Amino acid sequence: MANSWTPNSWRKKTALQMPDYPNIEHLNDVEREIAGFPPLVFVGEAQRLKNSLARVANGEGFLLQGGDCAESFAEFSPNNIRDTFRVLLQMAVVLTFGGGLPVVKVGRLAGQFAKPRSSDVEKQGEIVLPSYRGDIVNSIDFDENGRRPDPDRLLKAYNQSASTLNLLRAFAQGGFANLEEIHRWTLGFVSNSPQGDRYEELAGRLDEALRFMKACGLTADSIQQLRETDFYTSHEALLLGYEEAMTRQDTITDDGGWYSTSAHMIWIGDRTRQPDGAHIEYMRGINNPIGLKCGPSLDPEELIGLIDKLNPDNQPGRLTLICRMGSENVQEKLGPLIRAVKREDKAVVWSCDPMHGNTITSSNGYKTRPFDRILSEVRGFFDAHNKEGTYAGGVHFEMTGQDVTECLGGAQAISEVSLADRYHTHCDPRLNASQALELAFLIADMLKENRGKRSTTKMAAAS
Repeated sequence: MANSWTPNSWRKKTALQMPDYPNIEHLNDVEREIAGFPPLVFVGEAQRLKNSLARVANGEGFLLQGGDCAESFAEFSPNNIRDTFRVLLQMAVVLTFGGGLPVVKVGRLAGQFAKPRSSDVEKQGEIVLPSYRGDIVNSIDFDENGRRPDPDRLLKAYNQSASTLNLLRAFAQGGFANLEEIHRWTLGFVSNSPQGDRYEELAGRLDEALRFMKACGLTADSIQQLRETDFYTSHEALLLGYEEAMTRQDTITDDGGWYSTSAHMIWIGDRTRQPDGAHIEYMRGINNPIGLKCGPSLDPEELIGLIDKLNPDNQPGRLTLICRMGSENVQEKLGPLIRAVKREDKAVVWSCDPMHGNTITSSNGYKTRPFDRILSEVRGFFDAHNKEGTYAGGVHFEMTGQDVTECLGGAQAISEVSLADRYHTHCDPRLNASQALELAFLIADMLKENRGKRSTTKMAAAS
């Protein structure tokens, strides 16, 4: 990285989407306190994720990234964490069977608190207050005290993230992820759905394979990969003061670089990717694997410039491009970006976020996302890469393990009327477990089809 970079050099740049804290001295005190806290993740973990993503960039794996739109203090519970983790495990198994490739599992968990907003203020009647920017900043309650940005919320977010990570590590390494327990992963409301039936059929096939392996002396007791799984965390890096406070220099490995220890992977949002902005400045200097959201307004040459800033050494696994075009734009807007990256021979992971470009308001006033639009963007994403001869390497979902009714459609046929039944999100609508699993099966079919095409292409090239 450039010698001019320091963990606080972003402060010399323009930082968008940052809260306007009324008491800067209090903010500075809290950030200094957090700077003395233990890291939430470890350098070696971030390095392992980068290595796994390097294999994805080379077409040897698939990235599954998913979780809450914005974690909340009120809904923090072990059951909610468990249910989201369980759905991600289910999806990973489905995608592994479909793609025949290892799936890299990254949660939007243990730090996904802050949210960018289209406006700095919210108006209700004649009252104008600061917009809600996530529980790490202020309260969703529409009152003057609640909407005032409070630095003490940074401390609560850190503690909740630490607790969440502790539980996730226990789930991933303590037996919950054991493939021999795959039948126990099914949630009640999923088990009574078409996805549940299809999942149980898949689980039965896996059981047969595991019984064969057991007969050969290969069990979860002897093979770590059967009883444990790698699971990583991620969030959008909006609050640069918090990220700076969580930045540590590697003193254990030969790397010696700087890392954000708030998560294994952090990303830059579509609203904060200004080439000379503070967020790009901070992100270029840390050695974590990072993501860059790519919306329909992103110019191909601007993208190349951003890649050069964020990944000047062209390291595979360093940079994931998370595309969020909208179903109506994906065919037109994604192709030029892919061609530019391919032309410059940039090593990136291509991932599809089909959520953020497909948000609408229902006739009864609910912010929602139609399942058919989400699926359409995913298909457009795969089609665009097939056309350009590049690898569609991952997906990125806002989802939950709770039985919510926030996104329209899917096999459950959630209607505008039923949105009100269990609409719990504080910010953006999320897929529920049934919808997420349904998408996983549909994407698995696409991966299987693409695997067949890649095999045919290799055979033709060899003949």
